[in-house]
Amino acid sequence: MNLKPFLLDHWLNHYHFADPPIKYDLASSTGPVWTAQEVLDLMGEDEQREFRETRLLYCHASGTKALREAISEMESVDPDDVQILTGGAEALLILFFLAAEPGANVVLPSPGFPPFDVLPQSFGTETRFYHLRPENQFRIDLDEIKKQTDGNTRLILLNSPHNPTGATLSNAEVLSLHDFAAERGIPLVVDQVYHPIYHGGETASAAALPHATVLSDLSKSFCLSGLRVGWLIEHNRDRLEQYFNARSYFTISNTPVGEAMAVTAVRHRDKIFSRLRSVASGNLAALDGFFARLSDVLGWVRPRGGMTGFPWIRDEPDSRAFCKRAAENGILLAPGDCFGMPRHFRIGFGVTEAGFTDALVELESLIRREIPKAAHGPA
Repeated sequence: MNLKPFLLDHWLNHYHFADPPIKYDLASSTGPVWTAQEVLDLMGEDEQREFRETRLLYCHASGTKALREAISEMESVDPDDVQILTGGAEALLILFFLAAEPGANVVLPSPGFPPFDVLPQSFGTETRFYHLRPENQFRIDLDEIKKQTDGNTRLILLNSPHNPTGATLSNAEVLSLHDFAAERGIPLVVDQVYHPIYHGGETASAAALPHATVLSDLSKSFCLSGLRVGWLIEHNRDRLEQYFNARSYFTISNTPVGEAMAVTAVRHRDKIFSRLRSVASGNLAALDGFFARLSDVLGWVRPRGGMTGFPWIRDEPDSRAFCKRAAENGILLAPGDCFGMPRHFRIGFGVTEAGFTDALVELESLIRREIPKAAHGPA
């Protein structure tokens, strides 16, 4: 079995580890970087002692009791509803593995995070898509989702806030789709790795919904991708047992050091979210002015959540060549073909804590040099 090339990660790996390093990272979908010392500094004396005494053995396959309790407190669910995993990546692998029955189909967003469609396709599962379109402000059409389902649908996947567009669903929309799926016995998976980062109206966690499966991790809104900790919240005991069994085969457990640090992150989440919101809101305000000045050249739908946007070059069918020139000039963007929409590019506004406006000045200068139509705009 051959997997499709993971264009997004190949692109990011090439430039994130380049020598000399990239000057401005406007491609990443995460938040400001935390060091291990900064996380340790969040701990009180008792927490630090517990951390130093962490035993370097296998964790329980469900995750440590302390981490499941911390997440259950955050989400107001029973600790037994929480399955810890190795990042959101393992959660997706397990979900699509379990959905891979003969004749099965899954309903997915397009564009979307690349593993959303590659994983089920690799298992021989039919993939059906609902589309987030720029002409519709990237809004998610619930009727389009419902029309894609049938008796063989084994999973409907929502991603809100959405990567790469920043689209979100309202509480009423999530509840409507939850009830639709529950009536038909279709698992509704809500990927909310960017929750609770919103730029306007906020959406409640789907963990409170009895028939929803919630996927989250520490990589996005928690800004701790290096810990490789994720989780599923599931109220159905049979499905939880399936996750536990699959996890036992796939990765067995996380590192106990990572889970111990994850406990601290969840307990002190307000400080982490506050830092991220400050960075993301300031950078998003700068993007508002940037795209206003270049509106005849670049299309832009303001993200309603998360830390990424998905603009496009109006008169270019493919952004990859431009993104390559930007990278050569020290500015990293993610080309849209990584998400199946070549004329777009992803811009991240959460990771750059200092110098974001400087990056936009240089990017605007590059656009005015490289795109003829932009050269006639204001300097």
